This record gives sequence, C-alpha cells and structure tokens, in this order.
Amino acid sequence: MSQSAHKYSLTARIFFGMAAGFIVGLLLQFLFDDSGDFQFSIFGFEFSTYDIFVEGIFSTLGQIFIASLKMLVVPLVFVSLVCGTSTLSDPSKLGRLGLKSVGLYIVTTAIAITLAMSMALLVSPGEGINLATETTYQAKEAPSLSDVIVNMVPSNPVNSMAQGNMLQIIVFAVLFGIAMAMTGEAGKRVSAFFEDINTVIMRLVTIIMNLAPYGVFVLMAKLFASIGADTILSLAKYFFLVFGVLILHGLLTYSVLLKALSGLSPLMLLRKMRDAAIFAFSTSSSSATLPVTMETARNKLGIGNSVSSFTLPLGATINMDGTAIMQGVATVFIAQVYGVDLSLSDYMMVVLTATLASIGTAGVPGVGLIMLAMVLQQVNLPVEGIALIIGVDRLLDMTRTAVNITGDCMVSCVVAKSEGALDETVYNDPNAGQKEEDVDFEHFDRNS
Repeated sequence: MSQSAHKYSLTARIFFGMAAGFIVGLLLQFLFDDSGDFQFSIFGFEFSTYDIFVEGIFSTLGQIFIASLKMLVVPLVFVSLVCGTSTLSDPSKLGRLGLKSVGLYIVTTAIAITLAMSMALLVSPGEGINLATETTYQAKEAPSLSDVIVNMVPSNPVNSMAQGNMLQIIVFAVLFGIAMAMTGEAGKRVSAFFEDINTVIMRLVTIIMNLAPYGVFVLMAKLFASIGADTILSLAKYFFLVFGVLILHGLLTYSVLLKALSGLSPLMLLRKMRDAAIFAFSTSSSSATLPVTMETARNKLGIGNSVSSFTLPLGATINMDGTAIMQGVATVFIAQVYGVDLSLSDYMMVVLTATLASIGTAGVPGVGLIMLAMVLQQVNLPVEGIALIIGVDRLLDMTRTAVNITGDCMVSCVVAKSEGALDETVYNDPNAGQKEEDVDFEHFDRNS
C-alpha cells in the first residue's frame, strides 16, 4: 500500500466514504425521472439507473461487506469467550461478571425508555397529525421468557453456531472454557491453541477493517438513493425527536454513568468509539459490528479479554437502549396520533415491558418491531400504528445501533475497572490501538 494511502486515519477514510455515499445516493435520486428511475437502452436491452447502481452494484457490494463482518462474529465470539473463561482462576468471577453486566444493561435500558417518554410527552410529536395509511404491520409472536431461558442451553452447539444463536454460543463457550480451566495440562495445551486462533482472527478483523471505507460508501449510497425526502419530512417531528434523544442518551447518560461508576474520562471513551460507531451506523447491526467493537475494546480501551469476551457479545444480544428509546417515543407518538390518553400506570407498564423485553426477545429477527408490538399491546394501542413509522425507521435504526454499541463498551469499561481488568494506561492514551488500524498489503509480513 502506498504511503499516500496512510495519509488519513481509518476514521477519516470511513467518514469520507460515508459522505461520498450520501452525495452519490442523492445524485442518483436527482437523476431518476418522475417514475422513480432513469431509463436507457444499450444494444436493444433496457436498463435503468436504479437497477444497475442501487439494486445491482451497491446492493451486491453492500451485502458482501455485511457478510464479511458477520463471517467473523461466531468464531470471534466463541474463541474469545473460550480464551477469556479458561483464564479465570476464580470461578465466582464469572458470576460477578454476569450480575454486573446484566444489571447495568437493564439499568441503562430503563433510563433510556424513561428519558424517551419524558421527552416525547414534552414535545408531543403526534399531536395535530392525522396520518392515514393503507400499510399494515403484522406482528410476529414473541417467545415467552421461559422459552428464552430454556433456549439459552444449546442441544446442538454446532447447529447454534450455524444459526448464529448468540445466547447459546455464549453458554456453550463459557462451559467449554470452564472445563478447560479444570482439566490441567490438557486444558493448557488446548488453551494455547485457542489463543493462537484468537490472534489470527483479530488479524483478520484488522484486514476487514481496511475495507470499511468502501463498504460504508456503498451502504450509504444505496440507502440515500432509495429513501425519499418526503418520507422524512412527513414524520420530521418524530424523526428528529428520536434522533435527539438517542444522541442525548449516548453522550450524556453514558458519560454520567461512566464517570460516576468508574471515574474514567467519558471524552476518551467517546473519542475512541468513533470507528466502531461509524461501523454500527452503516451496518445497523450490533452483531455485525461486534468484531470491530471487540477490537476497539481491547486495543484502544484496554479492556481485558476475560471481561470483553463476555460483556460485549452479551451486550450485542441483550442491550437495546436505542431500541428502547424508539419504543418510548413511538408509543407516545402512536397514542397521540390515534387520540388515546395513556395513564401514569400505562407509562410505567411501558417502561417495565420494554426493559424486560430487551432480554426476553434477544436473538429474535426484527427484534425492535417485535418489542414495540409487545409494548403497544400491553397498553391497548393499535399495533397497526407501527406502519406509521416504518418509513423512517431505517435511518433511526442506524443511529440507535451506534448508541447500543457505545453502551456495550461503557458497561464493559465499568465492569473491567471493578474487576481490575482495565489497563488505564491504554485507556488514557489517545493513540492507543492506532497502529492496528492499517494493514500494509504491499509489504505484508505474515510473521508480524
């Protein structure tokens, strides 16, 4: 790779890719005719701008980029968690990690939805709006809490990995790591093997990260070429309220909790989360961003593997602060649109249901909308109201994913500090982990 390629940091290159995708997407929309497309013919074959660029090039490359990230998730989580668990000399530490992590995730989720509903009641985004829609939303049935608990234990670990069932993978990896720690010399030999695999996987993460600017470009170009400005404008008050609360929660709530519980600098956390946050924003998936989040936690924040390998996969599965914020605002919005007055007990029920559902519906596809359907049903609001907000949910989903992974790392920092597994020298070094950002493919040393 030429020296000019290293002129800008990875963060800057990702930002340039995101900005370029935004501009290209808007330009493609400008080229579309009134029917939504720009038609042309080559050698008698009809082509369209939308088919070639949006559904063709951008969609294909974007799916490849997302797939390359998801490719790393299962091996990274399993191997990292096995390595981390096998080094625990005190088995009770695992119980403490679980209680602290789950407890903090639940607290941040409760704060998120309370803040969201308070702001929604103050701003009243649905008042004066009478949105008629022919779209209907068919809510999927969410599993019961008992089903979720039973399904945490895998009957076939290989099948769990094939399906990407994160809770089952976490349970199996923890048990496997504990067994390794109790097996003596044989366990040490297996542990050394897993440590080598973990090193190779983290190198693969670094390589994939160098493709991020291009992946972010095609994802953003496809999004803004297909979403209409009229859709956003029709729900502008709702959209900007959710967006504002997400930013407020991500910057203020996490900063206050981090400072109060650990004494660490919130500004340093937010600064070092830039790359992971941009990844999360462009992919809209905490799971797909997990390799980058774990790399950030270890190399930039100084969180020990014994903590990060447990708290981050768990957070990517159950921590849904961003989704809780969307639910809080959406519930008030839909109630106001349909002219339904909710009582104080109804609002308390929304807080309780959404907080518990953040764990109860973990791992279910379309979890955000399923959780919202559950909340609406609890307070007797029409589930069809979800159709009102689906049009702008994609952009908000990107933002709330960035908030979620920031919350994951905040909780990991607090837990790591309490367990003595945080390297504060690394955390306070603004340049920590920067050397890991770039891979010089031209002079790549496989032994490095």
